[in-house]
Amino acid sequence: MLRAAVLVLLLANAGYYAWAHGLLRSWGLAPAEQAEPRRLEQQIQPDSLRIGGPAARNPVPAASPAAPAASVSASAPASAAPAASAPAGNGPSAPVAAAGGTCLQAGPLDARQADALRAAAASAGLPDAAWRLEAVSATARWMVYMGRFADEDALDKKRAELRARKVAYDRPGAALEPGLSLGRFSTEEAAERALAALGTQGVRTARVVQERGDATGYLLRLPQATDPLRPPLDALRPALAGKPLRACG
Repeated sequence: MLRAAVLVLLLANAGYYAWAHGLLRSWGLAPAEQAEPRRLEQQIQPDSLRIGGPAARNPVPAASPAAPAASVSASAPASAAPAASAPAGNGPSAPVAAAGGTCLQAGPLDARQADALRAAAASAGLPDAAWRLEAVSATARWMVYMGRFADEDALDKKRAELRARKVAYDRPGAALEPGLSLGRFSTEEAAERALAALGTQGVRTARVVQERGDATGYLLRLPQATDPLRPPLDALRPALAGKPLRACG
């Protein structure tokens, strides 16, 4: 029985091979032909086929001829708005004396300088309504001071010595020239502490002096400085004793 089953399987495989490869086509036994001519015969109206690109998933209906013009006119205000609201900081900085007026101030000035400024303002033709002097309290101030030196050579030698010791210095003001300021302080105690600290750096000839006492100063204020005021303001600069005009704080 086993031999018979094996023989049947061999015959079945041989028959399938002959059928699949068209060996039995002359007997009318063969699979359907899949070659190109056979496929063309099975096509239905092949001349009506047209090859095109993929269709859009969400086609947009064509707008009417009037739609573009309406769209442009509707979007024009929106595009113009950012240009109108652009921050001024992106462009060039405005002049100090703008058309609308800028608040400027200079000082403080002492009583003598304030009198000189009044005379200069009258001489320059600065309108009374354009400026004013405001009284401000100037508290006492102390300085760690070196000087007075005999001449400029002695002053330059001391400057070189301080630079070598890495000690900062500044000009002390006209009343204490020729000399050097090693620091200014609002209290005498603070100035004495600074002097002691400088002693550890090798500074031996400095001392504490009162630069000024409690006094009343004056602040020049121009609430609305405009371009026409530039000429008289330029004429006031010598009377300001080197105090620059700056924006009001």
